[in-house]
Amino acid sequence: MTEAAKYQNRIELLQGTLDMLVLQALLREPMHGYAIAQVIRSRSGEVLTVETGSLYPALHRLERQKWVKSEWKLTESKQRAKYYQLTALGKKQLTSDHQRWLQLVRAIGAVMDPEVQQ
Repeated sequence: MTEAAKYQNRIELLQGTLDMLVLQALLREPMHGYAIAQVIRSRSGEVLTVETGSLYPALHRLERQKWVKSEWKLTESKQRAKYYQLTALGKKQLTSDHQRWLQLVRAIGAVMDPEVQQ
């Protein structure tokens, strides 16, 4: 697939969805920003690409809301990087966001395929 085709097929995230995806990526272990972007990309089958211009403002916003906390550590390649970790408040928020997301998916599905609702 060409770069132009990839760009055309890119899915723009609804506001708030990026926060939920970042929280989900951090559910198992702390990660630095690049790793978070890679997890989202790989788990989405390469469909969702989070650019740094979106990721880091989201991480800072999540930190301000106390949903993640961060600390500087050395990566496996001995480079200094900020690692982000999900907090208890973040886990609670992720559960809430996930429930709202499931409700949204059902609602959109009902609009797009009303025969299924019958």
